[in-house]
Amino acid sequence: MAKAQVDQELIRAIAELLNQQNLAEIEIEQEDFRVRVTRSYPTQSVQTFAAPSYAPPAIATPHPSVPAGAAAATAGPAIDDLASNPGTLTSPMVGTAYRSPEPNAAKFVEVGSKVTEGQTILIIEAMKTMNQIPAHRSGTITRILIEDAQPVEYGQPLAVIE
Repeated sequence: MAKAQVDQELIRAIAELLNQQNLAEIEIEQEDFRVRVTRSYPTQSVQTFAAPSYAPPAIATPHPSVPAGAAAATAGPAIDDLASNPGTLTSPMVGTAYRSPEPNAAKFVEVGSKVTEGQTILIIEAMKTMNQIPAHRSGTITRILIEDAQPVEYGQPLAVIE
């Protein structure tokens, strides 16, 4: 049997296994042959509606002795501003984020931890698969923006590395 035909049969068998086991991806390597089969799922858009507000919104006025913007500067950047910060690590997928490798184990990192590029910062479980999320740069963890076992969205800021 020709090698190309064997390879196609192997790929079909792997794809079938992927579907049967409800996996997102599988990779097999044998000597000089390597195959990786992945599948994507259609995304569902969720439409949300805000509850009507019955009270007029409160207008915040800064105290005369505090310059405008001073309170915001001390609280750190807003989460929306973090998405454009090059030190912000964002979620590459939708899933559940875990800060430690297993329950009751030490967390991968804490605020103040020094990390190197590629070091595991947290795990995101997606489709019953644990995906290690590495640091995208070396530096110090200055903020952790998620709680343990928190659902996360694609692109959501997870941590800041400065």
